[in-house]
Amino acid sequence: MRNLEQITGQRLSHYINGQWHEPSNGEYFDSLDPTNAQPWYKVASGDAQDIEDAVSAARAALKNPQWQRMSQTDRGHMVRRLAQLIDENREMLARIETRDNGKLLRETRAQTTIVPDTFSYFAGAADKLEGTTIPLNKPDMLNYTVREPIGVVGIIVPWNSPLYQLAWTLAPCLAIGNTVVIKPSEHTSASTLALMDLVEQAGFPPGVVNVVTGFGPVAGEALTRHPHIAKIAFTGSSETGKRVAANAASHLAQCNMELGGKSPHCVFDDADLDRAANGVVAGIFAAAGQTCVAGSRIFVQESVYDAFLDKLLTRTRQIKLGDPTEEGVQVGPLAIREQLEKVTRYVEIAKAEGATLLSGGKPPEDPALSEGWYFEPTLFTDVDNSMRIAQEEVFGPVGCVIRFSTEEELTELANATEYGLAAGVWTQSMERGLRFAREVESGIVWVNTYRAASFATPVGGFKNSGYGSHNGLESLREYSRSKSVMLDYSGKAQDPFVIRVKE
Repeated sequence: MRNLEQITGQRLSHYINGQWHEPSNGEYFDSLDPTNAQPWYKVASGDAQDIEDAVSAARAALKNPQWQRMSQTDRGHMVRRLAQLIDENREMLARIETRDNGKLLRETRAQTTIVPDTFSYFAGAADKLEGTTIPLNKPDMLNYTVREPIGVVGIIVPWNSPLYQLAWTLAPCLAIGNTVVIKPSEHTSASTLALMDLVEQAGFPPGVVNVVTGFGPVAGEALTRHPHIAKIAFTGSSETGKRVAANAASHLAQCNMELGGKSPHCVFDDADLDRAANGVVAGIFAAAGQTCVAGSRIFVQESVYDAFLDKLLTRTRQIKLGDPTEEGVQVGPLAIREQLEKVTRYVEIAKAEGATLLSGGKPPEDPALSEGWYFEPTLFTDVDNSMRIAQEEVFGPVGCVIRFSTEEELTELANATEYGLAAGVWTQSMERGLRFAREVESGIVWVNTYRAASFATPVGGFKNSGYGSHNGLESLREYSRSKSVMLDYSGKAQDPFVIRVKE
């Protein structure tokens, strides 16, 4: 597998039909290092022709007997081999990803430990997806169902956790027998391309996995509109997700959408406040807030508001910004320049709305960080739940703290948003935690923890946070289709014009 030195300064091309392909237009563009805003490699600028080539390769691979006729058990062995290769190379993959998106190395290390486990999980599930035998109201008739691959799946990967989120879709797709065309973010293509070296080593037939890099409005648009894509798996903003879904609808392709969030993170008066403060800090400032499940609306019960805010503010001001590869650093840079500009803009919007800036709100003053896209962990108080800072996804290290009085008020406030991806609650009352989990409109609810995840747990969004499930055995059904087979074993010829009516 290519290492950092083999990527730095190089031109990275598409991976189509088991080979590296120059872009059809010959164009490449720079990928920038978030710590210093300098180019560190060039990546192919894909267009509709490159997408056409990749989809054609994937369609051919779908019918290739080497892949199509492979037993599910053998398919599982191949996916497990890929998991082993990822595990053997996880340190290098983590370093590539940290260089590409600025996430802390300890975070990318943790994620590249989970990625091979995800592939191993679905490798084991490859021959466990069973059909059913259905008792009919017709004598001498056998009816059974089977699950089969859905076809060519287009996977559009975000820039905040490329390999981790790619695994959500790629692992079940391969375990079932689909073929795929991956369009990574134009900002973070390196780790996905490095993974292709391992896909090849694992022995997947050419065309089963393809990667076309490039920009969303060109390569992404072509992928989502392609008539031979059976399903699109998209992770990104809600607005872009709506466009993707509309494109897919033009040829009746299915979609699996993991979209934006504005997650409520709630602290009741009976919570362990120290534990809750740590959880809230992790929920909004981990990954520099660049996660769809970020707990950016921090609701605190009135009776403990001042005490909790003091703990939260103390922890926030202790956070160390810096180079994501250095030990002791707790928050790295934002991944892209546009995100830094967006976060800065939302801070100004919050001030104009009347929110009080309690901490942060600007890039750090440290000259050593001046070239990168760093932004201080930021807290606002005096926030009304109707303000834009409390309703719109910032996708950065910005939290707003809001008072509430009663459980009923909290439920109303928590649900008063167009999103429904995640929610968290801190309480020592089991009954209260379970009631909140029941009432909150969210695809995942954490009680006395936050951002916990597992490849075995299905997760999906409500409302404008998307639809469909990632992870767990449910995702095997997401990327397969059911076929019903009916067999008449009576041996009798039936008169086609005689209709039997029950007497």
